[in-house]
Amino acid sequence: MKRSAKAVWNGSIKDGSGSFGTGSGAIQNQTYSFRTRFEDAPGTNPEELIAAAHASCFSMALSAQLGERRHHPQSVKQQAPSPSRTRH
Repeated sequence: MKRSAKAVWNGSIKDGSGSFGTGSGAIQNQTYSFRTRFEDAPGTNPEELIAAAHASCFSMALSAQLGERRHHPQSVKQQAPSPSRTRH
């Protein structure tokens, strides 16, 4: 399967909102806005998704490296903070 993602933004930066999803359907119609990105409104934002991707990738890579050294972890857990947000 070819992996992809799509996003749509409607309206102005402060009053608008957007939604995104993945081609696989694992994430569908998730909304985001200025408030979820730059304030503390409930919901996600692009930076949080990047942090999740980095933590997932690192966990898999660490597990692979340990496995090559004959250490087979039962679990690998990571926590990555979202990158810094720039206020507009």
